[in-house]
Amino acid sequence: MGGPAERVPFVGLTGGLGAGKSTALALAADLGAATLSTDEVVHELLSTQEVRDLLVERLGPDVAPEGAIDRGAVAARVFEHTEDRQWLEGVLWPRVGRRLAEWRTWVEATESPPAVAVVETPLLFEAGMEDFYDFTIAVVADESLRSERAGTRGHQAVGERAGRQLSQEEKSQRATFTIHNDGSRDELKAELARTLSTIGMDSSD
Repeated sequence: MGGPAERVPFVGLTGGLGAGKSTALALAADLGAATLSTDEVVHELLSTQEVRDLLVERLGPDVAPEGAIDRGAVAARVFEHTEDRQWLEGVLWPRVGRRLAEWRTWVEATESPPAVAVVETPLLFEAGMEDFYDFTIAVVADESLRSERAGTRGHQAVGERAGRQLSQEEKSQRATFTIHNDGSRDELKAELARTLSTIGMDSSD
């Protein structure tokens, strides 16, 4: 049996639509970090009977054709009706928080804990989750690049609409670290490696 769980720095990764936060998360994994996406957690939650039943009761059967939640239908509904969006956030975010806490406990209890754990959280500041993390990273990019990247994806994820988000300048001001993603994937990886190394050193002080 191993010794007591090791405290692993818990890092929230955020950024505007098209800034490259999902790419940064994948690169963090390449660099040896434990990684998780809150969007994946939301996917899991929407597939549970508990959350599906709550959504059908509130939003109607059209959001779950053939018994499975249609994320596009949910997004269309909640972004048109503020009260429904707020209700959905009230359903999802506490459950997301519990899932992240469980995951963090699991990461720290593994036989060889990673140097850092990184969670992609698109609405990190908007959801008031900054205190949940030890450090936060905002990925930012030139507006033309962001538009180009976002335009190449049919992006219709719940909670992932530019109009719902703070500007990337606001995210950058509130984050512990800012990473610029205006160059190549290798350049992004190098800057991310420097930031994660700094976090690892800060946490060991």
